[in-house]
Amino acid sequence: MRRPRGEPRRLLLDAARTLFARQDYRSTTTREIAAAAGVTEHLLFRNFGSKAALFREALVLPFTSFVDEFGQAWQSVVPEETDEQELAGHFVGQLYDVFVKHQGLLLTLMASEALSEDELADTGIADVRRALRVLGRISAEGMNLRGLRSDHPDLPAHSTVAMIAGMAALRSTYFGAKPPSREVIVDELIQAILHGFLHRND
Repeated sequence: MRRPRGEPRRLLLDAARTLFARQDYRSTTTREIAAAAGVTEHLLFRNFGSKAALFREALVLPFTSFVDEFGQAWQSVVPEETDEQELAGHFVGQLYDVFVKHQGLLLTLMASEALSEDELADTGIADVRRALRVLGRISAEGMNLRGLRSDHPDLPAHSTVAMIAGMAALRSTYFGAKPPSREVIVDELIQAILHGFLHRND
């Protein structure tokens, strides 16, 4: 029976996300991904051209697209008319969901020092680094709007991303089979980011 148009591509993307979340980029083969998707390896190359291109579309693009969209939203922010809690909730909630669904990206980022320059470029890891610089710039602009000064104004954004990524990656380690709901986790992250751990609202 012939598959619906676009179905093999969707199956390959889903299989790639699953396998890259279990093992690192180099250890995951195109043959394994194709087998998990229930299609031929030839079909994988016909749709994506390479393992790196598949990784980029399956795992990197969702993150960089989120950062691009948030960056556009940030440009339209009017500080006097913006609810800080709502803006933080939008950022934290969506980024948390991206990391939960694409944990293979986190695994590969942690091991990215072992990748060659060509692999960093082909997989899109270099694009992730550029996106993080965008968030660093937004962080600096936010601090300036609030009259805050720092020798490293990009660090709050990087610390925030690290905290959200850590919570997404280590949920099972922290909570076992019964984690708190997404809403509880996201709210805790928002409170920590906006108020710290000792100066939050009751």
